Amino acid sequence: MPYKKNEDLPENVIHVLPSHAQDIYRAAFNNAWKEYADPADRNEENSREETAHKVAWSAVKKLYRKEGNEWIRK
Repeated sequence: MPYKKNEDLPENVIHVLPSHAQDIYRAAFNNAWKEYADPADRNEENSREETAHKVAWSAVKKLYRKEGNEWIRK
């Protein structure tokens, strides 16, 4: 389920993150999707998709912070 373009991202990502942050999210998600294909590589009973989304949000938070309802580059 990797994302080919930002327009394919979930609505809650498209509507809240700036374009550059969406690029980061998509790249991190796609990488995590490959990296955590094996359930033994994931924490607890998280699904592959849930793990990839967590990794993607973590990647975004390294360069962006949420200020009110807006994501701002650090």
